Amino acid sequence: MSTPIKLISTDFDGTIYAEFENPPIAEMFTARIGQLQKQGAKWVINTGRDMPGLMEALARARLPVRPDFLVLVEREIHFHEGSCYRAIEDWNEACAKAHRQIFRQLRQDVPKLADWIHARYKATIYEDPYSPFCIIADKPADADSIHEYLAGYCRTVPPLTVVRNDVYARLAHAGYNKGSALAEIARREGIAPEHIFAVGDHLNDLPMLSRDHAHCLATNANAIGPVKQAVRQAGGYISRHRHGAGVTDALDHFLDGAKGR
Repeated sequence: MSTPIKLISTDFDGTIYAEFENPPIAEMFTARIGQLQKQGAKWVINTGRDMPGLMEALARARLPVRPDFLVLVEREIHFHEGSCYRAIEDWNEACAKAHRQIFRQLRQDVPKLADWIHARYKATIYEDPYSPFCIIADKPADADSIHEYLAGYCRTVPPLTVVRNDVYARLAHAGYNKGSALAEIARREGIAPEHIFAVGDHLNDLPMLSRDHAHCLATNANAIGPVKQAVRQAGGYISRHRHGAGVTDALDHFLDGAKGR
């Protein structure tokens, strides 16, 4: 028996993964995912983590199921094959090329961006393999102000954008995000938005929490206000439960609704 939800896109940290809970990923969630995968659904972990960070967390969680796809660093796509995850090379290469091009201009402006921030806030600024400009603000209020400043800068350098989660942020190419990566997976699998479920809890999840990409939109009780507002405005579902329990509740909400039609 097939399921009306054919593609499930879940953020990781804070959405299905709660580091200080035991187990960190709720058993009811993994059980529901396992059932849906047996019915033909595909599961995507759509995260800001890189491959080593995600693999370490999944190993600690001892999951009885495995995601069919990974979206890493909000943009790179990998698929499960045997015991490995393999890159979707054409997408990832185009993504890397687009970022190299936009980062050439960004690098020229990094000193002035850093000077503006250091003159006003206590924040750590650094480069990593995914962006020449990453920050960790000292507190959320500072992160909000820095985000506003960087968003203004990005409007002068399209298609650059701010990718933000809590006090962490980095600058990246606006064309490659959780939403566009989900759309690419859906295109390859031949799955329309009305059969796609997407759930997240923070600002970097907003690109996939759109009816352009998924018609079954959800968030959980621990999500931040702007995410709840976006899901509500899109006609999605806000669970009263936290983390994996909330995601399971949201999946059941849409599955039960489909049975009633």
